[in-house]
Formats: sequence, structure tokens, C-alpha cells
Amino acid sequence: MQPSQSRQPRFETQTAFEKMSLSASVGSTFLLVGLMIWSASLIVKGVSRFVQPSLTPSIRSVSSPPYRFTQVKSVPTGLFRYGGSTAWAPIRLIVDSSIQAQRLEFQLRYVEPSEFPASSSEGIRMLLSGQLSFAQSARPLMQWEYEAAKQRGFSLKQIPVAIDGIALAVHPRLNLSGLTLDQLQLIYSGQIRNWKQVGGPDLDITPYWRSRNATSGMTLPLGGLHTRPSDMMNLRFVPTTTTALNRLAEFPGGIYYASASLLAPQCSVKLLPLGRQPGKFVAPYNKRETPTNRCPTQRYQSNLSAFQTGQYPITRYLYVIVKENQEVEQQAGEAYAKFLLTPQGQALLSQAGFAPLR
Repeated sequence: MQPSQSRQPRFETQTAFEKMSLSASVGSTFLLVGLMIWSASLIVKGVSRFVQPSLTPSIRSVSSPPYRFTQVKSVPTGLFRYGGSTAWAPIRLIVDSSIQAQRLEFQLRYVEPSEFPASSSEGIRMLLSGQLSFAQSARPLMQWEYEAAKQRGFSLKQIPVAIDGIALAVHPRLNLSGLTLDQLQLIYSGQIRNWKQVGGPDLDITPYWRSRNATSGMTLPLGGLHTRPSDMMNLRFVPTTTTALNRLAEFPGGIYYASASLLAPQCSVKLLPLGRQPGKFVAPYNKRETPTNRCPTQRYQSNLSAFQTGQYPITRYLYVIVKENQEVEQQAGEAYAKFLLTPQGQALLSQAGFAPLR
């Protein structure tokens, strides 16, 4: 499976999910900073230069799970620390809270990084350093991370549990029907700098990018383009999705990408459909708009069927990263993946805005 009108109100709650995930002890692509998101994490159906990550033996080991959380076996007892990608924030809110309610012996505590903003890379780093029992990632493991684990006397494995779509947010008044992948590549590589070059208004483009370190090397996955910040002076770095959304409300030419599960509910931005060919665009949301006074919980819903079938052109797997050390951390990570892969877990992942694997 392949997987502003007049000035907009500022976001007072981070994205709704960001704030809740930061405070919860139970439960929270195009440009990438060094280790933030690896290009192989994107699944682009029908584009030969992209390689879909294979479903590793890890997923096969939990391929026939019991139906409900209460039926999962070999669940360790204790308090287990976890963390990682901000894309997982809705999961920590919706899914993990349900696990906690039904499996009281399996307690979870979300841990924020101390130095950099939360990310897949930070979660894996904290797992390697012994700060977490398991990690949540929106990209596959890198070779150096496998090697770093080996040097510490254990190994790592990744277990895919869901499919995430990457959405593009722009100012709500930007008059543009969509973008092709090639146009997106040229925008983020700095070769297209005005919206009129892609059929929009005569307005300079300001690409925003959530970065933990603006001086790191970067990779633009579309077409395998590699570049560094000095080559892309039009980029604007933001620490959080909330900051990016506030900037988009202020500056009509801005563009930002993030998980559709985080962006679809937002009311002060517009999500652009994407396509592999001009005019053949697919929206990352289901076109069932609700009044803005119901934001953010009922704005749009992610286009899960398009993510699951590969009709939407940019998706990625979400992975549970497990420390294979034959100790309780391994049991905890494997149990958590089993919870998510039950039919109950997959249904809750859908509610959180992610396409199920099953």
C-alpha cells in the first residue's frame, strides 16, 4: 500500500493540537533540516524518482493483532517516556488517551526536548541517549542512527502504523487552484519567486519552513535537489507551526507545509491542492467546509482515502521507533505499536486525521 482578508486573528493556542500535546503528560515535505525529515519518508505514487519505503519485517511481526486495546498481550507495567514528531500531536491527544483509559498498567509520559523544538530527529536522539522508552517518527530511520544504536549495544527498528499526508497552507485570499510537484520544487528551491509564475497574482512568494537549526544543511526531496540556506535566501525559518500560520495570516504571499492533520482544521489559512500534472489537482482535505466559528475542530477533515491510495501525491508513513535491547523499553515500544495496529487503534488514527494501514 502506498501508503487574509483583513488581518487574520492570531493563533492563541499554538495549533490546537500543539498546545494540548505540550501540556499533556499522557499523550504532543519538502524542505528538511539535516536530520528532520528524510526524503525516503515521502511516498509519491507514479513518480519513479521517489522510492516507497518497504514495509519492514517489523510490521509483519504485529500483522495479526487482536481487535481491541484490552486484548493486546505482553504489555509491560510501568511509566514509559516517549516523544518525537509534532505530526503525532493529534495521536497523542486522541489515541494515546484512549490507550491510557483502557490499559491502566501502561502509563505514558510525553517528554519535550530540552534544547531544540520537538521533531522526529529529536525523538530518535533522545531514544538513543536513554531519555525515552520509544519514539514517534514521521520519517524512516537513517543509517547513522542504526549505527549509533549499535555503538550503544542495541539496535533500532521502525514499525509503520499509519499514513500521513503533507499539506500546503497559504493565505486564504491567494487566488490559485493548485500546484504541481514540479512547481512546488521550484518554489522551495528559490527558482520561482512570484505567484504569477504559477498562475497566481503578482505577489512575491515567501516560503516558510519549520526548522530546529537554520544553519544546517537541507535537502529538498522533490527531484533529489540538495541545497543549503545560503542558496535560498527567500526562505523564512519558523520555530513552530503556530508561528508559521500567524505569518501566513499577516503576509499574503507566504506558503508553509505540515501534516494535513494539523493544517486541515485551521480557519485562517487555505490549503492548496497538489497534482503531478497541471490541472489534475487533489485536495488534502474532504471538501465539506463548516462555519469558521466551529474552528478548529470541525473545519475540514483530511482526505484519508486519497492518502491511502496514493492519489494525493505526497504522503509518508508514521513509525514507532523501538529500541531492541531485550529489556522493558523494547516491550513498551512493541506494545505501543500493537495498540496502534489493532482495528480499534487504526480507527482512532483515522479520527486523528491519518490514513490507516489496514
